[in-house]
Amino acid sequence: MSNKPPPPRPAPRLYLATPVVDDPSSLVAELPGLLAAADVAAVLLRLKETDQRTMISRIKALAPVVQNAGAALLVEGHPELVARGGADGAHLPGIAALKEALPSLKPDRIAGVSGLTTRHHSMDAGEIGADYLLFGEPDAKGQRPSAEAIAERLDWWAELFEPPCVGFATSLGEAHDFAAAGADFVLVGDFIWADPRGPKAALVEADAAIKKAHAAALADQEHGQRPT
Repeated sequence: MSNKPPPPRPAPRLYLATPVVDDPSSLVAELPGLLAAADVAAVLLRLKETDQRTMISRIKALAPVVQNAGAALLVEGHPELVARGGADGAHLPGIAALKEALPSLKPDRIAGVSGLTTRHHSMDAGEIGADYLLFGEPDAKGQRPSAEAIAERLDWWAELFEPPCVGFATSLGEAHDFAAAGADFVLVGDFIWADPRGPKAALVEADAAIKKAHAAALADQEHGQRPT
């Protein structure tokens, strides 16, 4: 019996976080071009807090645009609005919110989670049914671990556990490093929208960076497995 190496991990994909959406019309116009330009698996919709009816109408305006491009639309928080707005799932801020939302989201919709400050919390989230875990997002005060610590956590999770892990990148360099560390998805947001060249150029560059990092990691892995 040959001792085969495990199959290579698929290349990581982008997870695009929107700006905080009040009026969705400009995003409705811009998203098709963005999603056609890069390999975006999902879009995280960050809604401005307002009444439920208005938030549902904003989800309804954006869901088909994202879904027609072959991506999933997830709503940040507000799992109670996901089905009514036609979204694909919700992103939840911690274990308690995940537990509370799972009955309303499963089995048809995606439940992602962040706010996992310890390895123990991460394992708990995986065990209770999170569809993905996000590492590296800023807390309520805007603080986050160092990029090295985030990469280390991604590497640990990717090596040992089945549910996909997502790295929260605040720069092109972080997107590259988190992909190299084993992230299945790399979340990009503010730095994409703030790029002076426009979001499309930034998104294409981020896509290329994470694919390049993945290819280099695979080459290193193969080199390490070859007999010397």
